[in-house]
Amino acid sequence: MIWAGVGLRAEAGAAAFADALARVGRRPDALACLDIKATPALMDWAKAERLPLTKLTEHDIAGEQTLTCSPRIKARFATGSVAEALALASARKGGYRARLIAPRVQSACGMATIALAERTDI
Repeated sequence: MIWAGVGLRAEAGAAAFADALARVGRRPDALACLDIKATPALMDWAKAERLPLTKLTEHDIAGEQTLTCSPRIKARFATGSVAEALALASARKGGYRARLIAPRVQSACGMATIALAERTDI
C-alpha cells in the first residue's frame, strides 16, 4: 500500500493537487494531511479521486527524518518536509516500518506538494 503525504497552502485547489499527483508519478492508495490543513478543497478532491484521507497532527510528524529539508518547515513543524513526514507517519501507523519512495514533488503553481511512502515490513 502506498501513502501520499499532502502539503498545501490554504489557497490550494483541485488543480494543484492533481498536478502534484501527476508529477509524483504513482497513484497512492491513501492520502494524509495535517488536521489543520484539511481544507474543503482537499477533502472534496480526495473524495472525487476515491482516496481515503487521514488527518494527522503536528505531533504525529514531529521528528520524522525526511530526504528534503526546508529551514522554515523545520522551525515550524520539527521535520524537514511536511509532505514527506506525513507519508512516512501514515505508512507507519500500527507500528510498521516505512520508507519514502518518492520525495516531495511540488505542483507547478507551488500550492501543493505530495510525497509517497510504503511499508517495508509486510
